[in-house]
Parts: sequence; structure tokens; C-alpha cells
Amino acid sequence: MSKGELQWIIPDGYIPPVSSGQLQSHESVCVLNLGMEDVTVTVNVFFEDREPLLGMTAAVPAQRTKHIRTSSLNTGGEHIPVGVPYAMEVTGSAPVYVQYSRLDATQAENALMSVMAFPVK
Repeated sequence: MSKGELQWIIPDGYIPPVSSGQLQSHESVCVLNLGMEDVTVTVNVFFEDREPLLGMTAAVPAQRTKHIRTSSLNTGGEHIPVGVPYAMEVTGSAPVYVQYSRLDATQAENALMSVMAFPVK
């Protein structure tokens, strides 16, 4: 029996446009694959005022975790723009667990946020 879910929702995505100090503002989708098979995760991104970016993929090996920087995702040469709110749907070819983290280093006092994505059952 596989552990996790096939579909996860992250309603609040945002890559801060600037950084200060030594740390770079970024966000990550952290995927845990407890299964015995490699999993392909697909990330679809939805915006308020533009067409979605669909079909961005990453591989997560069996019994491993993968931290996927959202700024590294692309489809057809298009990347998620910085400074623009968006939402994500993460689906797996097999069940996984998904966590979302954001480091906001726009000022000297950094802020780190990390939450579990919403599992769709």
C-alpha cells in the first residue's frame, strides 16, 4: 500500500522579487516519496490574470525527498515570474507527501514560512 496522496494544492505561491544580505529569497516544493518506485511529479501553476503554466515536471527517486525550487521550474522556456502571486497543483505518478516553504529575504530580518500542502483525496 502506497503512502501519501496523488494530488496536492498550494493556494499561495509568491517568489519575492528582491533579496538583501547573503540569503536569496526563494520558495521550494518539498516532496517525500516513501514508495519503492521513482515518482514523476507534475506542477501546474495558476495566476490571477494570465494563462497557467502547465506540465512542469521533476523526478523524485524511490524512498527519497526532493526540494524543488519553484524558480527552477519551466515549461516551453517559460518560468514562474517573480513578484506575482500564483497557486500550484502538484500531482504525482504515485502517492507522495508535499510541503511548501518560502524564504523572504527582502529585508535584513528574514522570514521563513513552511506549511503542508492541501492533500486532495
